[in-house]
Amino acid sequence: MDPTTHYDAFVIGSGQAGGPLAGALANSGRRTALVEREHVGGTCVNEGCTPTKTMVQSARVAHLARRAADYGVLTGPVDVNMEKVRRRKRAIVDAFRGGSERRIERTEGLDLIEGEAHFTGPKGLEIDLKGGGTQRVSARAIFINVGARPADPPIDGLQSVPHLDSTSIMELDEVPEHLLVLGGGYVGLEFAQMFRRFGSEVTVVQRGGQLVPREDADVGEAVTEILRGEGLEVMLQADALAVESTTEGIKLALRTPEGGRELRGSHLLVAAGRPPNTDTLGLPAAGIETDKRGFIKVNERLETNVDGVYALGDVKGGPAFTHVSYDDFRVIRTNVIEGGDATIAGRMVPYTMFIDPQLGRVGLSAGEAERQGLNVKVAKMPMTHVARALENDETRGFMKAVVDAETGQILGATILGIEGGEIMGVLQMAMMGGVPYTAIRDGVFAHPTLTESLNNLFATVP
Repeated sequence: MDPTTHYDAFVIGSGQAGGPLAGALANSGRRTALVEREHVGGTCVNEGCTPTKTMVQSARVAHLARRAADYGVLTGPVDVNMEKVRRRKRAIVDAFRGGSERRIERTEGLDLIEGEAHFTGPKGLEIDLKGGGTQRVSARAIFINVGARPADPPIDGLQSVPHLDSTSIMELDEVPEHLLVLGGGYVGLEFAQMFRRFGSEVTVVQRGGQLVPREDADVGEAVTEILRGEGLEVMLQADALAVESTTEGIKLALRTPEGGRELRGSHLLVAAGRPPNTDTLGLPAAGIETDKRGFIKVNERLETNVDGVYALGDVKGGPAFTHVSYDDFRVIRTNVIEGGDATIAGRMVPYTMFIDPQLGRVGLSAGEAERQGLNVKVAKMPMTHVARALENDETRGFMKAVVDAETGQILGATILGIEGGEIMGVLQMAMMGGVPYTAIRDGVFAHPTLTESLNNLFATVP
């Protein structure tokens, strides 16, 4: 039997929590190892935020080029070279990943192991090495940051039909003739709009009654209107029943309120959820508890039920965002390395969906405030009332904020508009600092900026 290597700390997965944590643990004097089965950097750098937003920008340039005449600029026909789009995406991913790899290599006391780990006991692991063979390790503290992966929903015939997920679609070297998208959340919609702008016919199939179902109804309606305005077909309350390959492409059978319907397309993107990568970790050998979907159960300090074992990022369930994963790292750093008492309880979770215009959200929506029985006032203003949006000829969407009727504190904001994520960030900082809405309503902001529009937004508070 191979000898066991002992570490003070062992990190499984090099995502946006695992990578920084491994470096911090090593810099604190702990002998640390980081195991990664695929690419350093995790989902965000390799298959998530970095490549998708790079391609979103390529699609936006194509969109603006087609709109050039609206601004008095004359251009010829717009064509998209997917090989160059892909090459640009790969170059940026390689640069980001390479930077992460170099940081790990420069860190004293940190071993990077390429392979896939599984538990052999509460503090023991075995690693199937990329180069062949196995390695046994043990550690006083173990940190799990293995993320999640695209899911295949239970649709008849799906396993026998070639289809795309959020990773493989970014490797296409040609523009699909007709892309069918299963899923009306942020992953599906970002790709749907992107490929429509690249030149594809696109049909979005959403099982529920609105797109982005966690948002208020007016947000879902506005997003639908924006996408349909760009020529996408959006089907709501449409259940995908079966899919098959034909000589002409893909045939998708649906159940809709009007009855059965068949869609035909050249490519199928499945964007319907992300299960955790816990099935190969051997968690039962360590006694680590999961929920029924396989997400690792943790408390507010990110501790599992097994002493000295922690879970960070998407693998623990909850909001699956890079910034949440990185904040998980901060919590662990504070508690394990610095001896503090940080928790994830009550933390603010902002997010941005990078359709165009962006959808930025933080805090409570109007619907959530109503369901909680809170006494609130709602400010709402269309982007057609924003000077900077008019000057840019990008007036789709609206701004909305929820304020406490008694204290005037901002409880949440939804910004569907040009640079919606950036405007949302301004309001998040106000919320963090306890700034009442009246201070923003009456504040002096540079003209003509998007931030200045917050004066007028909060002037609509009833």
